[in-house]
Amino acid sequence: MLEDQDYALFVKKVKDYSAIDLSQYKEAQMKRRLTTLYIKKGFSSFAAFFEAMKKDNALYAEFLDRMTINVSEFWRNANRWDILAGRFLPELIRSSRRLKCWSAACSTGEEPYTLAMILAELGVLESSLLLATDIDEGALEKARRAIYPDRSMREVPERYISKYFTRKDMTYVLSDSLKRHVRFAKQNLLHDPFDSGFDLIVCRNVLIYFTEEAKHMLYHKFSGALKPGGLLFVGSTEQIFSPGQYGLEPADTFLYRKRAGDV
Repeated sequence: MLEDQDYALFVKKVKDYSAIDLSQYKEAQMKRRLTTLYIKKGFSSFAAFFEAMKKDNALYAEFLDRMTINVSEFWRNANRWDILAGRFLPELIRSSRRLKCWSAACSTGEEPYTLAMILAELGVLESSLLLATDIDEGALEKARRAIYPDRSMREVPERYISKYFTRKDMTYVLSDSLKRHVRFAKQNLLHDPFDSGFDLIVCRNVLIYFTEEAKHMLYHKFSGALKPGGLLFVGSTEQIFSPGQYGLEPADTFLYRKRAGDV
C-alpha cells in the first residue's frame, strides 16, 4: 500500500513539474521500469528519486530515457516500409509532390531518416516537409547527430548505406544532404497540440505503452492532424480496432487512411 502511494505521489509530482502524465501509461510496465532505475541509482523510494531528479539534469535525462524506451531501428518491419514506398507514397505524390510528413515519438531518428531516404529515392524530399518529434531531448540530440552503430544498420539496404552513409571507425554517419531535410522538435504527445494538414503520420511501437484512454485520445488527435486521404502508419502490435470512430479506414496492414469526408 505504501509503495502504491509512493508511486501515485511521484506521478502527480512529475506531472506538476514537467507536464508528463505517467498516469496515461500502463502502470505495471512503467512502475516496474522506473523502480528498476531508482534502485540501480541507489534510492529507496520514488519520493527520494524525484527530489534528486529535480536537482540533477543527468538523472532527469536518464528518467526520460527509461520512461520512453528509446529502442529504434532503420527499416523496422521492412516489408511494411516497402509497401509504403512502393504503393502508398506514389499515390500521395500523384496528388502533390509537396508532402507534409511527421514522425511522432521519433526516438533517436532512425524512423524519420528511413522515411527521408525513401522520399529522396522517390524524388520528393527536396519539396517535402518532414517533421520529427520526441519528448526526450537526449534522444533528439542523438537524432540530430545521426551517428549510428553497426547494430542499427542491419536492415538498411546496401544501396542506401553506400549512398547516404559514411563509415567512420565503428559507426555510420548520415550525410548532411539528408539530415538537413528533417526538422526535429521536442513534443509531448499527450499534452501538446498537434499541427495539421499532414499527408503521412508515422507513429510506431509507442502507443503500446499507453492506457486505452490515452490511445483513444491520441487516435482522435492523429486523425485531426491528417488531411482527408492522409495516412497513419502504426507499429506491428498496434492494430486499431474500430478505426471508423476516429474517421479512419484500413488501407493496408498497420496503415489507416483519413476518410475523405472527415475534417
